[in-house]
Amino acid sequence: MKISEIIDIGVSGVLAQRARMAATASNMANAQTTRTAEGGPYRRRDPVFQTSSVGGPFSDRLSRAVRKVDVSRIEVDQRPAITRFDPGHPDANAEGYVALPRVNVVEELSNMMSASRSYQANLLILRKAREMARAALQLGG
Repeated sequence: MKISEIIDIGVSGVLAQRARMAATASNMANAQTTRTAEGGPYRRRDPVFQTSSVGGPFSDRLSRAVRKVDVSRIEVDQRPAITRFDPGHPDANAEGYVALPRVNVVEELSNMMSASRSYQANLLILRKAREMARAALQLGG
């Protein structure tokens, strides 16, 4: 496996986790948003990951174990909104109920921590690949 393929794997992981953190941050920031441009309350977003082969001469043997990850799409939660009785709220309906986003802040914090750890692990892959490349250059020189 080439150093460039290892770097491709690490970069794909960093980019995927960055998308996951951005979606989670958006979910947390909009946990109480009752009105959006699309109409209705904010809808939770989740990135959907898809793997792809690395390529190269060892790709047949390593295809099951070593793969890159890409964000194939951002999925929008289609579950119905949570309703809460709050007749004083400006977005309350005629019965006094407000439609709120289906965002669980504790779940989002857990997602953020997991994405952060995965991001750090992928950065470690990139650092180690750089060290391997540097060591290979020193051997050749």
